[in-house]
Amino acid sequence: MKKKNILSLCAAIAALTACSSGEKDYDASGVFETTEVIVSAKATGEIISLNVEEGQDVKRNEMLGLIDTLQLSLHGQQLAANQSAADSKRLDANRQVASIRQQISNLQKEKKRFSDLLAANAATQKQVDDISYQIEVLQRQLAATQEQIGSNNQSAGNQSMGIKAQRAQTEDQIRKAHITSPITGTVLTKYAEQGEYATPGRALFKVGDISRMRLRAYITAPQLTTLKVGQKVKVFADMGETESKAYEGTVEWISDKAEFTPKTIQTRDERANLVYAIKVAVKNDGMIKRGMYGDVKF
Repeated sequence: MKKKNILSLCAAIAALTACSSGEKDYDASGVFETTEVIVSAKATGEIISLNVEEGQDVKRNEMLGLIDTLQLSLHGQQLAANQSAADSKRLDANRQVASIRQQISNLQKEKKRFSDLLAANAATQKQVDDISYQIEVLQRQLAATQEQIGSNNQSAGNQSMGIKAQRAQTEDQIRKAHITSPITGTVLTKYAEQGEYATPGRALFKVGDISRMRLRAYITAPQLTTLKVGQKVKVFADMGETESKAYEGTVEWISDKAEFTPKTIQTRDERANLVYAIKVAVKNDGMIKRGMYGDVKF
């Protein structure tokens, strides 16, 4: 602890010395920003509840509100009843033709018996032919019944599949009526209130992950050779006219395209017209705010 205090004191003295001599004790400067997401309504209806306030911490997928789903729920119940009715129209083919098949089986046995009698000159050919004709009639009846049952079941199946698709769509709409946050973060701005009417795309609130800030700074072309993604750097958050707080940062992105220096940003070489944007990730202790200026030392 004593060693840390000595180091901190030395750093402070060095910073003051740099300020007094008019030299810039940084390599680049920029503005802190964070990942922000505007949560919009995905359903139409009255906002039944919206339990968020600015500054409130929320978790990813946390239930934060609800848009009226009464009509959707009623529609879903009606579709469920329609599907039950459609499914009940499906016929059991085996049960429906069991009687015909039994008759055919009985007649085939009878035909064999009369064929044996005919061979023994105990029955006539006409008797055998009559039984054969009855079998043919029943076989045609069996084929027609099976075709009718197949057509009926296909129609009922298609109807059921259509209703299932409608139910899935309704259930998806009900899920979309539940208002959640897509990220873990802090509510930055609230745009709507309970009782108001929502339509798809209407902004409800903005949430940002302020636990991990990013300093968007700008470097000159010669500085590109001294910096790489993943490199540890020192970041100084501007806490006032004469105060700053140091943090450890990690370079997580370097632009591969040059751009003109933003008017509000200074570089090591203020005469440089073209600069490269970088992003330095910093773990926030709650002191860094969005839009705050910061400097980075390589």
